[in-house]
Amino acid sequence: MLYPDTVESEVLVHKPRFVASIFVIVLLLCSVLNLAGTSFGDLMQPVIGEPLQSGIYGRFASAFVFSILFCLNLALIGFAPRVIQIIVVWIELLCMFLFFFYSFDLNLPFIWRNVPFLITQGVMTTIYVSAISLIFASLIGIGAAVAKLSSNGFAYGIASFYTSFFRGVPLLMQVYLIYIGLPQLGVVLDAVPSGILALSVCFGAYMAEIFRSGIASIDRGQWEAARSMGFGFGLTMRKIILPQGVPVIIPPMGNMYIAMLKDSSLVSVLGVWELTFLARTLGQPTFNHLEMLVTVAMIYWILSICLELVQSKIERHFTRSKVR
Repeated sequence: MLYPDTVESEVLVHKPRFVASIFVIVLLLCSVLNLAGTSFGDLMQPVIGEPLQSGIYGRFASAFVFSILFCLNLALIGFAPRVIQIIVVWIELLCMFLFFFYSFDLNLPFIWRNVPFLITQGVMTTIYVSAISLIFASLIGIGAAVAKLSSNGFAYGIASFYTSFFRGVPLLMQVYLIYIGLPQLGVVLDAVPSGILALSVCFGAYMAEIFRSGIASIDRGQWEAARSMGFGFGLTMRKIILPQGVPVIIPPMGNMYIAMLKDSSLVSVLGVWELTFLARTLGQPTFNHLEMLVTVAMIYWILSICLELVQSKIERHFTRSKVR
């Protein structure tokens, strides 16, 4: 069995061969990408005039230069500590993305003019809808998880039907069913409560399975010990079971929270003034759709990074508590 240190030493021993193989692979990939759209007949045609004017040699040259730069970058950062490597790679990829977006010839003054409104109105509405839905979905998920772990067939049947239905129906369909269908039953909800309800019941079904797996990971002896000490179900769950199951629950729950933040964009179909709705509304009059879509995509990414940092901090906290 190879451990991480052993794998790293093996890579360092064969580093020249590793870099050479990476160089060849990148050269081939770049050649394919650079020649994409060039027909076989164009390659077979004789070059008339200056060779560089044909464009074929230029594509090979650009692929070759890019491969050299990539391999030099790979070789140089290999001597840096791991943290420095991660930071450098992030900076390089971020610069590549910014250059990619800059190549679209975006209207930057239009973006800066609308960013304050996107933040004050769109971000606040998105966070509000996501946070309220998060609370309700967590409560629904805990209740459904306890019901699925219960020996009561009636409770298990309701919980299993709930998780099956709301995980099997698309979230957008649930939004429409709640906003358009409930008024036919005499229940009229505004756009924001309808979106929150749809997000809560949908993600509550997913969270139910996450909570169920976390609770089921605790040994049954913990329940028996708590029962022997006279603890009730609620006290046992709150003081013994959930604190031990939290380290198992947090990673998938963090993914669910990030997914909920992004899927809150579906409530834009109801006219809620969140980020996606504002991106369409602000970009439509002047046909600056791409500017707004790119800006909103970056805002969603920043919000997701913030949630990832919070999740990692909570994971470290409970990991230290578990070690102690």
